[in-house]
Amino acid sequence: MKTSRRAILLLTLCAAASSIQAQNPQKLRDEVQASIARGVAFLKSQQNTEGGYWTTPQEPALSALVLAGIVQDPAVAGKPSAGPEVDKGYAFLLKNVQPDGGIYAKGRANYNTSISLMALVLRNRPEDEETIRKARKFVAGQQNDYDAKGSADNTFDGGFGYGPSKPGSPAHADLSNTQFALESLYLSKKLLEDTGKPVDKQDDLNWGAAVKFIERCQNRPESNDQKWAGEDKKNLGAFTYEPGEPRGAKDGKGGPVAMRYYGSISYAGMLSFIYAGLTPEDPRVQGALQWLGENYSVEENPGMGSEGLFYYYHTMAKALATAGLDQIKTKSGNVDWRTGLASHLIKLQDANGSWKNTASSRWMEGDPVLVTAYTVLALEHVHRALK
Repeated sequence: MKTSRRAILLLTLCAAASSIQAQNPQKLRDEVQASIARGVAFLKSQQNTEGGYWTTPQEPALSALVLAGIVQDPAVAGKPSAGPEVDKGYAFLLKNVQPDGGIYAKGRANYNTSISLMALVLRNRPEDEETIRKARKFVAGQQNDYDAKGSADNTFDGGFGYGPSKPGSPAHADLSNTQFALESLYLSKKLLEDTGKPVDKQDDLNWGAAVKFIERCQNRPESNDQKWAGEDKKNLGAFTYEPGEPRGAKDGKGGPVAMRYYGSISYAGMLSFIYAGLTPEDPRVQGALQWLGENYSVEENPGMGSEGLFYYYHTMAKALATAGLDQIKTKSGNVDWRTGLASHLIKLQDANGSWKNTASSRWMEGDPVLVTAYTVLALEHVHRALK
């Protein structure tokens, strides 16, 4: 594996970075880099120095997100090491490599392996090539196929969940885990192509089934074969967490509660389409962008308010950057999303360099380590584009 591939991968993560029309882009770029540096310093200070992990040893994905943020710090990106914390952190990840190729402790095997694989790809060491290959094969094998025929007969076929609750059984698929899985598969495939030994077809994903699963999460009747698609006219183009219809919940009149569409999962859906090979011009991606533009906000996670807010920031930056978009079309006109998002996140940073969701702790956003990792990653997407 060539050392130069890391730089290419960093560009792939944010697509072809183009200039931003800001009053003083260099000043903002400097402010973003300084903010990232403070965030990285906080993250390094929170490592369990004995075990090499962050937050908990039971969830390697959390440490992998931190490592991804540290190694992409613009002050050190592309260098062999970003400090002893990085070496200890990666040693922790490698200790969690299982005989089946997955990278996990006890549970949520797909979630932990997908994000750990992404972190290993970003480090890009030749000695990790075999681990990367096996982890990639493991993740691809986690794709749901209920009838084992490669078709998409079941609503959840083609998607990914946290990991099977029972060995050999499909996991309940959702769009968030699918996004993380597709990211790791996409980036690792690009990396392994450089070795001269690309991924064998038999070890790769059923990308067509993945696209079908993503389509079934989008409120777009032209591409979604589920009967609920298109019923909610106000949210055309948006995504739900999973493709199934509402289960059990009732509204005040005894009828089913409407599907919930929200910002973070809609960015996850759009990003998943792009990892699966769709272009920003594709009508399915355009449908997502229209809803996201009409509901654009850096103050809240549209549809969820303060819940999952920093996951939203992270996914938003990754999706729009990977799509190569400088601006997003909103109700009030085109908006320079990178400048708006970066300025907002810098204002939210605490004096110790961390970020925390002070309004909601749902989905672990009361943990400043996880939230800081999300935010550092979001700002790094912005920084790479502010030329």
